[in-house]
Amino acid sequence: MSLSILRNLARPLFGLALAALPGPFVAHAEAAPDAIAVNVDQARLVKLPSRVSTIVVGNPLIADVTLQPGGVVVVTGKGYGATNVIAMDRTGEVLEDRIIRVEGPTDQVVTVYKGVERESYSCMPVCQRRITLGDGEGYFKSTMEQAGTLSGQASSGGGATTGRAN
Repeated sequence: MSLSILRNLARPLFGLALAALPGPFVAHAEAAPDAIAVNVDQARLVKLPSRVSTIVVGNPLIADVTLQPGGVVVVTGKGYGATNVIAMDRTGEVLEDRIIRVEGPTDQVVTVYKGVERESYSCMPVCQRRITLGDGEGYFKSTMEQAGTLSGQASSGGGATTGRAN
């Protein structure tokens, strides 16, 4: 039997399997369009009702949510996975409860494995070190130290001198 015939036979069976699922599972699957999708290490602006005064994040290790004036929130992907955000008004009434899905990076990431150790590189257009969750501890620490040193140098002026040359 060819692969295409098997696929055609499996499609109706897959549809029957979905139809047999209990109601709450199907309702949850339909709620997915309201989910907030963001990539790890990136931020996204989301508009919520303007009377939001309090936000609660289910797991702040997955996403950070910061409330701005007028019901705008900044959602930042911190770790892979899903969590939720609850938006309430001043009286404690829940205005929204939405799922946040944090996915992997969208840039051209190359993953290099050295035994069990992993290193990530962003290759747009030249490959440079990129810290990604799951990278080996030594690689992660050394890359963070370099980034911290560079940031510190940039903040302090990078050792640039001021004044006139003689």
